[in-house]
Amino acid sequence: MLSAEAIKWLIKQDALQWPGQLRGDGLLLTLGSPLQPLTAPSAQMIDLADQASIDDLYGEPVTDWTSYEMMPGEMLLGSVEQPLRLGAGLMGVIGGLSHLARVGLAVHVTSPFVLPGWNGHLTLELVNTGPAVLRLHHSMPLGRLLICTLDGPRSDDVAPHPFYGRETDLKSRYAEEFRTNPSQR
Repeated sequence: MLSAEAIKWLIKQDALQWPGQLRGDGLLLTLGSPLQPLTAPSAQMIDLADQASIDDLYGEPVTDWTSYEMMPGEMLLGSVEQPLRLGAGLMGVIGGLSHLARVGLAVHVTSPFVLPGWNGHLTLELVNTGPAVLRLHHSMPLGRLLICTLDGPRSDDVAPHPFYGRETDLKSRYAEEFRTNPSQR
């Protein structure tokens, strides 16, 4: 894991782009726009091999907001306010703020890893696991990204991922990326 001084040096060298704040030895992740709510789908089942079925889970993105009331049990995708670019030899690890976990807000419920070559806005999967409505505010701190260097041989060429860093479409693209033929199972 890199220190704040090492991160500042990487920013000056343009190996890492981050216009936001540092918190300790990590990047402070704040909530931006859009928010992508999950809604009750029209079908009882979502077929993960069918992108249209997955898309049925999502409501309209919320782009112009200052606060958002998140219901107990609600899941919401939220874009990190600041864009991030990691160089080929860098990776990140997302961690939530324990203050928020203690009121029932899970900030990132999947893999915490941000791979080398990331370029764009991170998407956080927010879940209200508590018993009360939580009011989220635009630009509120939600987590930190710790920066690590890769060990061993690497290529400086990092192929862009077609689903990384999309600013306006936060939905899952699982069926598009992992084409599956259900009849072959």
